[in-house]
Amino acid sequence: MAVGPLVSEVCFTFVLAAVLLHRYGNFSQHPLLVTVSVFVAWYFSFTIIFILPLDVSTTAYRQCLYDALDSSPVTNSTVASNSSPPLHAVCVRPWSFVPEGVLQSLWRVVYWTSQALTWLILPLMQSYSTAGEFTVAGKLRRALIENAIYYGSYLLIFGVLLVYLALQPGMNLDAAKLKVVCVSASNTWGLFLLVLLLGHGLVEVPRSLWHRAQPGHALCHTYFRAAKLSLERAEAQERLDDLLQEIQQVSSSLSSAHLQHHMDVILAKLPEGSKVGGRQRINSEMDVLSGSAVTERSLVRLHQQVIRALQHYNRTNCQWRLLVEQALHLEDVARNAEAGERRLRSPTLLASWCGPTVEWYWLCRVRGHCLRALAVLLGLWSAAVVWSEMTFFIRSPMVSLFGLFHRAAERRHDYLAIEVMSIVTLGYLCVCAYYTVFRVRVLNYYYLAPHHLTDAYSLVFAGMLLCRLTPPLCLNFLGLLHLDTHVSSEAHRIETAYTEIMGHLDLIPIVARGFNLYFPTLICVLCLATWWHLGSRLLHCLGFEQFLTDDELTGDLVNEGRDLIKRERGRRQRAADQRRRPPRQPPADELGALTRSGSEESARTELLRGVEPLAGYTAPRATEHAFSSPPRGLFDDV
Repeated sequence: MAVGPLVSEVCFTFVLAAVLLHRYGNFSQHPLLVTVSVFVAWYFSFTIIFILPLDVSTTAYRQCLYDALDSSPVTNSTVASNSSPPLHAVCVRPWSFVPEGVLQSLWRVVYWTSQALTWLILPLMQSYSTAGEFTVAGKLRRALIENAIYYGSYLLIFGVLLVYLALQPGMNLDAAKLKVVCVSASNTWGLFLLVLLLGHGLVEVPRSLWHRAQPGHALCHTYFRAAKLSLERAEAQERLDDLLQEIQQVSSSLSSAHLQHHMDVILAKLPEGSKVGGRQRINSEMDVLSGSAVTERSLVRLHQQVIRALQHYNRTNCQWRLLVEQALHLEDVARNAEAGERRLRSPTLLASWCGPTVEWYWLCRVRGHCLRALAVLLGLWSAAVVWSEMTFFIRSPMVSLFGLFHRAAERRHDYLAIEVMSIVTLGYLCVCAYYTVFRVRVLNYYYLAPHHLTDAYSLVFAGMLLCRLTPPLCLNFLGLLHLDTHVSSEAHRIETAYTEIMGHLDLIPIVARGFNLYFPTLICVLCLATWWHLGSRLLHCLGFEQFLTDDELTGDLVNEGRDLIKRERGRRQRAADQRRRPPRQPPADELGALTRSGSEESARTELLRGVEPLAGYTAPRATEHAFSSPPRGLFDDV
């Protein structure tokens, strides 16, 4: 059994998920249940993306065997077990061939586990991570209560759908049909969300790379983000300060040891400086709560508010540090590009590998052209995706570009090209979809920050999004290749193991009518709206400031951000100078036997002893009036 490539892919995705979770998560601070759930969600989602190309190439080989038989349709097992010399002489076996039944078992485990995670477990973990209870059982109970409305709404929709299907003539619902209904409902939700995300990402990803190649535009955009983030950071700090005042009130009125233990749990979550202030700085003018007013329920509420405020505070501070580093780097590159010296005055890590001169040429001369070339390449790739999305419902003649490429490679038995095209296209679709979620300002509450700075809530959201969008995204990709028999309606096509287990690109009957018309239309309309910044202008009119080059408010925010970065650079420069400056020691020849005493008065006395008396100066007598004339001759030497 040639399962070596499959095992290698599974191990690679395991390591990739572990490395990414280690980079973005924090094992020591996040709950164990949350960490395990997020890891499984990320691992299974990556498994679908990396294993699906093997399924596509294996299906191409089985299709070749089927066509070589030139007979009536046979089962997959018959095709896979046929090993006659003429067939194998015509059909070259791919290096990554997976035996029959292996992928079906893998997809069955991955798909249903992912569905359980995205619809049941991860929403519970998301509420669990922000629950204010002080025990595991209490957190789980709170998560169930908060998700009751969430689950109830889905059960209501599912019940209405079942009633609608039951009233259809000739419809007999059984376990198999209920399974198809559940899969179709999940695919329907995922596809409509996918339309919104891809319509924005397919245009914005290439355009963002093009703008990054322009240092002036990238720097102004960074200034704009700095001004907005500074306001959000101040609001997060103000919210945390308000909670600290409330904690000071509550902590000063606790009398029960049980409640004091809960308060210690809350104080342990605060930053180090805040904990000291919370225990020592008590405002005397505050109305101190009575001991009977503080209950366990009020501490639970306070604990939940602290958790959410700290998540907001830590996220904004993390974003601020990364944004300041980016702005300072862009300023250094812009300043060094205009200088005559062919080396950066503020070298980066790249200089230690290839030298400062090579680094200067890369950042100031080569990098911009590479980004523009990549932006053009991705723009063409996006155009191919949009064209294929608009035409993959056309069965004959086939005009989908990815379908044409797949059929040409299939005829040449070029399985490596099929796998490379599949993994590159799937990866690009994932980047475009997830870029929209984590870059749009309205959804900026979720943020993946490196260096172990991502909060548990954002990690769970990322895992839930991966599990929810990856299956319909892969089904959409198979539709682009015309490998979904429910889309292509080709009876002689061999079905992939993925569609055998995870279903087809089917929708619930309520929205299935006319889907092949409004689905590509929505993709095209959203791409055009993103190209003309219609969404950004609408958000700007609603009060969400967006980066618009022809807007006066944008210019004001850019100037404000420039001033903020300038002050941050000055602060860092002063701190660096202070660290480099050696400790100051008084010269021995000037101060003589002066020694620094323990008190300020003794040091002043020692200094006055070393001062020579002024010539011609006599101290005024104690009996003189305070407004008498000053001593004569005091300023004669001036």
